[in-house]
Amino acid sequence: MTQHSANPAANPARRWRRRGLGLLLLAAAVLAACTLWPKPAATSQWLTQPVSSGELEQTVTAQGALAPRDYVDVGAQVSGQLSRVYVAIGEQVKKGQLLAQIDPEVYQTKVAADQAAVADLQAQLEQQQVATARARQLLARQTALAKVDATTSETLEQAQAGFDQARAGERSLQAQLAKAQATLKGDAANLGYTRIYAPLDGTVVSQTVLQGQTINASQSAPTLLRVARLDTMTVEAEVAEADIPLLRPGMAAYFTTLGDSQTRHAASIRQIKPTPTTSNDVVLYTVLLDVANPGHKLMIDMTAQVFFSLAKVSGLPVVPLTALQPLAAGSKRYRAQVLNRDGQPETREVEVALLTRSQAAIRSGLRVGEQLVLAQQSDDSSKVGSSKSGSLPPPPGG
Repeated sequence: MTQHSANPAANPARRWRRRGLGLLLLAAAVLAACTLWPKPAATSQWLTQPVSSGELEQTVTAQGALAPRDYVDVGAQVSGQLSRVYVAIGEQVKKGQLLAQIDPEVYQTKVAADQAAVADLQAQLEQQQVATARARQLLARQTALAKVDATTSETLEQAQAGFDQARAGERSLQAQLAKAQATLKGDAANLGYTRIYAPLDGTVVSQTVLQGQTINASQSAPTLLRVARLDTMTVEAEVAEADIPLLRPGMAAYFTTLGDSQTRHAASIRQIKPTPTTSNDVVLYTVLLDVANPGHKLMIDMTAQVFFSLAKVSGLPVVPLTALQPLAAGSKRYRAQVLNRDGQPETREVEVALLTRSQAAIRSGLRVGEQLVLAQQSDDSSKVGSSKSGSLPPPPGG
């Protein structure tokens, strides 16, 4: 009688049937998982930026330097040694205050000699005036005698000649006296010029001649000091000729300095100088802007970055200019793309209120909070996170 084993595992056929059933169940589970697992995301996405409102200003920029609006170069009108300087650079001075002294000895000597010459001529003139009066009396007497034939014609002629000569001598001395007085006046003025006074209230900002130096004013008036009013400064901005037609006197502007780029100083155009300068074949015009300087924080020769305000808007959506494409040349209509609710780009026609070189203020066509499409960013198996930029993606449907 044949005996069968009681252990099922001992039966090889039953073991293989159970293994096949397990593999079949595992394959079914894998298939179900593949069917129910979510599909992977698309291999491309849009690089976007939320639309936000802001302020946009259209400007013309230029560089310049600061200078005092009102200043005087104090020079010397006479030659000589600068014997004394009474002020220092940075010192506040008042109009009429003594600033410097040129050695006056030579001019004092000239004035003294001129005064003596004037006194001598005045004495000679008085003496000649007495002689003229005597000659006048003699002529009158001879004239009266001639009427009664009590004198000769020759004596009358001699009296007339004596009177004429006395009068000529008097006129000559008067002319010499006038000349001497003019010389005295000029030399006295030169003596006064040895004392140099402040021409206005201000600050001594420079000194070019030191105490003890000899000044030669025979050819030109040398500058000794510069006195300037620093309460109002002028920015001398160099503007390219292409931008000059956009500017006009009275236009608002502002500037920052090289040492403080965060502080804006409000100014206005006072003058556009008509004569240009040329630098590296670029024609530049000097534009003058005045700015109050009550604390004297703005100093001479500071470098200024100037912004001339042409137009300004606020409270409108501001977007990068690279996100727009013009619809027609010279038009304010542009094309932009935003993401719709499905996350797909949607083409919009927008109207631009103001443009700068990098941004645009949108008058209509975009709302704050919308996602503006900037570029298309694509994922690649070899280059993860690579992007395509430089132009807007094509609208859906071509």
